[in-house]
Amino acid sequence: MPALGADMDEGTLLEWLVKPGDEVHRGDIIAVVDTAKSAIDVETFHSGTIGQLVVQPGETVPVGTVLATLTSAAAEPAPAGAPARKAGRPAARPAAARPAKPAATRPAGRTGAAGSPLVRQLAQELGIDLGTVQGTGRAGAITRSDVEKAAASRRGRATPLARRIAAELDVDLAAVTGTGPGGAVREDDVRRAAREISEPHRAGLKAPPSPAAPAPPQAAAAPVAEGAAGTAGGPAGPVRGPAPATREERARAMRLATARLMARSKREIPHYYVSNTVDMAGALTWLRDRNRALEMSDRLVPAALLLKAAAVAVRQVPELNGFWADDHFTAADAVHLGVAISLRGGGLVTPAIHDAADLPVGELMARLRDLVSRARGGRLRSSELTDATITVTNLGDQGVESVLGVIYPPQVALVGFGKIVERPWAVGGLLGVRPVANTTLAADHRATDGYTGARYLAALADLLQRPEEM
Repeated sequence: MPALGADMDEGTLLEWLVKPGDEVHRGDIIAVVDTAKSAIDVETFHSGTIGQLVVQPGETVPVGTVLATLTSAAAEPAPAGAPARKAGRPAARPAAARPAKPAATRPAGRTGAAGSPLVRQLAQELGIDLGTVQGTGRAGAITRSDVEKAAASRRGRATPLARRIAAELDVDLAAVTGTGPGGAVREDDVRRAAREISEPHRAGLKAPPSPAAPAPPQAAAAPVAEGAAGTAGGPAGPVRGPAPATREERARAMRLATARLMARSKREIPHYYVSNTVDMAGALTWLRDRNRALEMSDRLVPAALLLKAAAVAVRQVPELNGFWADDHFTAADAVHLGVAISLRGGGLVTPAIHDAADLPVGELMARLRDLVSRARGGRLRSSELTDATITVTNLGDQGVESVLGVIYPPQVALVGFGKIVERPWAVGGLLGVRPVANTTLAADHRATDGYTGARYLAALADLLQRPEEM
């Protein structure tokens, strides 16, 4: 069970997307785990063949518990009981410890763009021609999310929870009218559609599954054993567990998890704060000029430029980009920018945009849109929740002019952006009205001091006044 955030102590396995005997490659999504915040797609960081599924859907286990065994490509068993990290260890892995990129380890002759066997199986089940799908994974690989998006474009978008409830209640998603953003089908929409089914058919479907409905571990062991033996009696498809808690229960659990983490952060991390006000006139002028040449759907917003500047600036001041663990600071070798995203049901998640400092502003904008959409639709991946090296929070769109954040351990810094407002401002000895924004930095005094924080904010301000050079 991976630690999908520093505030996670345990998780509930919702669904296996593999069965014993399946070949998987690093980066493939193999399971869905429910946390206090969201249902997360869990990726494997090793290639090999699935052996035994140790934990069954519906079971809640502590972080660090072995979920499954994996036989490596060299036919040598992976170290049983060797999770990505021990329980209680920092959730984020230093970038230096991250595996090499998938393309470097895939067997020769395996085309990344074709997708993994699991992706191809999903595409076949959904009737999707992979030749028509644009891959967004590394090296252009087609991911599970890409296939699901292609399927959603045909039948209408639906959240993962809505899809699970629809499967349980035998509701055709294509016939459900979505009330979510962009017409997305939500859990309430599916349950409403189920209630509208004729009474004779609905009698056996309307009642929620009883506590005894999910197969207990003993009952589920039989298909696992059969699949491991290579017989045809293994699971015919993904193994699913019970639906997550209600929206109210999840929101309450999320608030408690966030509160515990923030209390720990303030208790253990000696925070210091520095702030600066930045003239944004040049940045906004550059954005307007750039957007004139772009289609409406591709136009940039100031948030993309702020994120880009935050990522490039921390590369210039690497003392703020990394992790504090075992009483020392470990610098990361890349900038994976955590972005605080508010969820519609309440609460926050902070998934990462990988290698943010190296992305063009337009690509970073596209990644941001995709991340927000998937975070609010419950389709985040485990690597996005464990790899952030520094976090950014932006409450400017809510009218907030200054953000004094709390560091997300084991990171050592958090950047805050406020609303861009017009203020009297002197330029070249002349007073005028200019658009300005307040930038703040919360940093760990064990790793750096105020001088380092001041250097970072100075670099950030300089970049925002020269956006064409980023």
